[in-house]
Amino acid sequence: MDPVKRVLIVEDDPHIAELLRMHLHDEGFAVVHAADGHAGVRELERGHWDALVLDLMLPGVDGLEICRRARAMARYTPIIIISARSSEVHRILGLELGADDYLAKPFSVLELVARVRALLRRTEAMARDARVDSGRLELGNLCIDPLEREVQVDGKRIELTPREFDLLYFFARHPGRVFSRLDLLNQVWGYQHDGYEHTVNTHINRLRIKVEANAAEPRRILTVWGRGYKLVVSAEEAEV
Repeated sequence: MDPVKRVLIVEDDPHIAELLRMHLHDEGFAVVHAADGHAGVRELERGHWDALVLDLMLPGVDGLEICRRARAMARYTPIIIISARSSEVHRILGLELGADDYLAKPFSVLELVARVRALLRRTEAMARDARVDSGRLELGNLCIDPLEREVQVDGKRIELTPREFDLLYFFARHPGRVFSRLDLLNQVWGYQHDGYEHTVNTHINRLRIKVEANAAEPRRILTVWGRGYKLVVSAEEAEV
C-alpha cells in the first residue's frame, strides 16, 4: 500500500483553511494546517511534506519567504501558491521563486485538489524517469544530470529553479520535437488548462537567459511560430 501523502497548508484565513483541509482529507491526504508564517516555517522544517499549499499574505513570515526557504531545502516539495494578490507581477514572482502553481482567490477548491494531485503525479513520474535514465544527457555543450538535478553549459554549472530544470530536462529527452504550450503544461506541469500558457512563456524566457549565449537571439530553445517550442542540438537543426 502506498504511503499517505502529506500536505501542509499555510493559510491565515480559518474558513479557507478548513475548507481545504476537509476536501484534501476526503481525497485521502494527511493534512496539517499552519495559521501564520512562523508556524508555517516550523512545520516546513519539521517534516517531509509531499505538497505545500501556501498563501502569500501571512502574519509573521510572508509566503514568498516561505517559498524561498522551501526551495533552499534538499528535498523537493511541490508548491501551490494561493493568494488574493492576483496581479501578473505577483504570479510571476511566486513562480520565479520556485512555486509550481499559482491560484488567485477566489478559486475552486475542487480545482486546487486536482492541481495537487496533478503535481504529485508529475513529481513521481519525474523521479521514476530520473532513476531509469540515471545517466547524463549530453547535447552539444549542454550536460544534464537527472539524479543530481544539475545542468552545465560549456562546462559551467548554472542554477535553475526546479520547474526550469524539469522543463529543460523534458526538452532534452525529446530533442528536435516541437511542443505547444498546452503540451508543455500537461507534460511538465502536470495539467492542461487554457489561459495558463503565460506560465510556459515566462519559464521559457527565464530558461533562455540562463542557457543561451544571447537570450534575444536563442540558438538552443527555439520558437516554432504557430506551433510551439523545440530544443535543438546543432546549427543545422536550428535552420529547419
